[in-house]
Amino acid sequence: MGSLRRLLLLLLLLTFSGLLPQSAPDPDDESCLTQLASSLLDPNHNLNNWTRTTFQNPCSGFTSYLQGATCNNGRVYKLSLANLSLRGTLSPYLSNCTNLQSLDLSSNSLTGPIPVDLQSLVNLAVLNLSSNRLSGPIPPQLAFCAYLNVIDLHDNLLTGQIPQQLGLLVRLSAFDVKNNKLSGPIPASLGNRSGNLVRFNATSFEGNRDLYGYPLGDGKGKGLSILAIVGIGLGSGLVSLVLSFSAVCVWLRVSERKLASDEGKITQLMPDY
Repeated sequence: MGSLRRLLLLLLLLTFSGLLPQSAPDPDDESCLTQLASSLLDPNHNLNNWTRTTFQNPCSGFTSYLQGATCNNGRVYKLSLANLSLRGTLSPYLSNCTNLQSLDLSSNSLTGPIPVDLQSLVNLAVLNLSSNRLSGPIPPQLAFCAYLNVIDLHDNLLTGQIPQQLGLLVRLSAFDVKNNKLSGPIPASLGNRSGNLVRFNATSFEGNRDLYGYPLGDGKGKGLSILAIVGIGLGSGLVSLVLSFSAVCVWLRVSERKLASDEGKITQLMPDY
């Protein structure tokens, strides 16, 4: 009897769920996806269903019709396009995907800067742009994404300093910027956290030649590189050799003149035979 009641209840739920209105497509998601597709090159044709028609209706409830997208209540909340040999740049219109909680475009060949506009993704928890060829600075405005748990930017060409503002992200549990071209001091709030907060060790920062501070090193003076020391040594040795050779040449010339003068004097003093 209990099983029959449960079956009837399930049938009623399914019947009424079919009568409920489905969530309408979101125009912001459509704009976000359309602009992102236009900024990317897909040489291996991995994104065959990334078409304008699909962008108009990428989700139906929790069902996604778009490769690499995960949906939640009719909105795109996760984009995972890792390791697809994609080229191009990051569209600033990604900021229109306002429900996005995870963005993974790692292991591609993307170039250009990280858009400042990503600050509008206030629900973003995971940002993985690692193993690309992104350049320019890390936007300090990422600190406005207060729910960020993961920032992974390793193996890019990023320059400038690590923004101090990222230390304000109290939820941040994974941070990786190794193998870039970053410089300047490591923010104390990222390199040496205490109490309940996570401390990021040296592996998060290594591979940036001009980056310094704990946990990489204790001060600004990193010392001269071995090549610089060898170069200075060789240069100093060459200068010393030139100076020594010049001094010997001058001494020999002076000695020759003195010897010639002395010989002349001796000749004058010798009697004629």
